[in-house]
Amino acid sequence: MAEIGLSKARRIIKEALAKGRAQELKPLSVVVLDAGGHVKAFEREDGAAPGRFAIAHGKAYGSVMLGMAGTAQMARAEAQGYFMNAVNGLYGGQVVPVPGGVLVRDKKGEIIGAVGVTGDTSENDAAAATAGIEAAGFTAEI
Repeated sequence: MAEIGLSKARRIIKEALAKGRAQELKPLSVVVLDAGGHVKAFEREDGAAPGRFAIAHGKAYGSVMLGMAGTAQMARAEAQGYFMNAVNGLYGGQVVPVPGGVLVRDKKGEIIGAVGVTGDTSENDAAAATAGIEAAGFTAEI
């Protein structure tokens, strides 16, 4: 199974931030997690609120731990709030079930990590994450 190495993680972040600048989004924060939910890299743009790490991490962490991207998590939370509340309890409140948590898949379709972006609308966050993931040669699942 492939993995997200440090150079690829940095590329994802660089390209996600570039997408944000090109679209004139609010300052973004981007985290890349490996398949075990461990942080590979993180950056917070100048002007981004200091609490954005926790939000970016929660978006990515829920995605990789559940094998379900942020959009699917949000749908599940809306349909079965009790389930997502239980999951969040199990994971110590670390899950943020909204778009902007994007799964990273390798060429074989295996989940190798997740990216969390926060700072603008959830949809714009997901678009920035997708741009970074694709620029690094992986497939994004929003």
